[in-house]
Amino acid sequence: MSLNFYWYPKCGTCRKAKKWLEEHGKEITEIHIAEQTPSKEEIKALYEKSGLELKKFFNTSGLKYRELNLKEKLYHMSEDEQLELLASDGMLLKRPITSDGEKVMVGFKEDQFEKNWM
Repeated sequence: MSLNFYWYPKCGTCRKAKKWLEEHGKEITEIHIAEQTPSKEEIKALYEKSGLELKKFFNTSGLKYRELNLKEKLYHMSEDEQLELLASDGMLLKRPITSDGEKVMVGFKEDQFEKNWM
């Protein structure tokens, strides 16, 4: 079974996660998060399966996040507006996002990967 792996190749965390998956024999379908930004519907499906708060899908350390002053704005935005915003620019999405169609993980923590993908 292949995992969908939404990533940005220049991101160090993404490269570490990819290396971990490859070393553990996981088949992945790479999706370049900036060139093939997931649609609003795709992001909503990932979010709903993740069990996380929607704000966890935002790349809070990204330049775009700071430029748009989203730390202040997110609290005043509806879920629909946040999803719309995430779908508008892949660089706003925290990465990597890894999914097998049922489980979804955002970011990379080795112990969490072991728990979910082994």
